[in-house]
Amino acid sequence: MNLHYKLQGEGQPIIFLHGVFGSLDNSNMLAKHFVSDYQTIQVDLRNHGQSPWSNEMNLNVMAEDIAELCHHLQLDQIILIGHSMGGKVALRLTQIISEKIKKIVALDIAPVKYPTTDNAQVLESLSTCLAENLTDKKQIIDLMQSQGLSEGTIQFLLKSFKNGHWLFNANVIVSQYSHLRDWQPISPWTKPTLFIRGSNSNYVMQQYYEAILRQFPNAVIETIEGAGHNVHAEKTQQVLQLLKQWL
Repeated sequence: MNLHYKLQGEGQPIIFLHGVFGSLDNSNMLAKHFVSDYQTIQVDLRNHGQSPWSNEMNLNVMAEDIAELCHHLQLDQIILIGHSMGGKVALRLTQIISEKIKKIVALDIAPVKYPTTDNAQVLESLSTCLAENLTDKKQIIDLMQSQGLSEGTIQFLLKSFKNGHWLFNANVIVSQYSHLRDWQPISPWTKPTLFIRGSNSNYVMQQYYEAILRQFPNAVIETIEGAGHNVHAEKTQQVLQLLKQWL
């Protein structure tokens, strides 16, 4: 699959992978600080942004998409920085192009299967929008508010709503979401891996540390106080400081 991406700068490549319902623009606040010293590649994962749509959507095929892009761009000594779903894709890539990856940063995600309650409200709201064929932004906002979505979540989703259409493939994401929250344990990957978690998020809880260290024995786990799941957007400077020190 020919993914849409934005490439800037020169040097060692850093690939930025966004979370579900997002796009490559979600990593702008990080990528712009590395352009002067690295080659940055921000990617729209399949069924998101300007990348192609497909009825097949799971972590394996998305990792294969990124591996194909790395081959196309002839990348080596790659640094992967992925948030949420994008973090899982980055971690899964260790089973495909291990020799080409130098380091991985997983932003508020762990290599585990998450419960069905994860993103349940968002999925329900999107399902209703699709069922009612809503194309008016005001109607969508009213619906999402009535179903209890936070203003921050609504505004994040609406970043991918343009001219009466969702930029992400809402039908497929809703129907295939069980594959995105899933995880099959992988063989240990011993290269440097940094997990950055938000203290107010439940995505990287202490009960997941054993699974992290079993699959990524040289992992470092850092906590950003006062941050939720979108840790890089909520506490950008703290995340940047960690990244620059670690890289």
